[in-house]
Order: sequence, then C-alpha cells, then structure tokens
Amino acid sequence: MAGNNVDRTKAALDTVRESPGITAIAVAPVLVGFGAIWLIAGFGWAILALLGVAVVAGVKFYR
Repeated sequence: MAGNNVDRTKAALDTVRESPGITAIAVAPVLVGFGAIWLIAGFGWAILALLGVAVVAGVKFYR
C-alpha cells in the first residue's frame, strides 16, 4: 500500500515539472472559485473553502 502512494506522489510531481500548463489548467477552477468566494463572502470564507478543497483533494489523492 505505501508504495502505491509514493508512485502517485512521484507521478504528480513529474507532471508538474514536465508540463506546468496542465497544472495551471487543473488549478485554474480552484483559483477562480477562491476569487469568487472572496468577492462574494469575504476573505475568511474563501480561506475556509480553500482549506476544504485541500482536505478533500488530499483524501482523494491518498486513497
């Protein structure tokens, strides 16, 4: 099981290094959502939403 997580992590880091454009496209919706929440509800709510997205992504990534 532990080897599987290392492989995923290495693959993700390799993708970021080799093609930052793909990374930018993948991260763009999160940044747009962060900006929209910041404008509508304020900076605190935007940070909470960003932390929530990070937790959900982390759980999905490590399973």
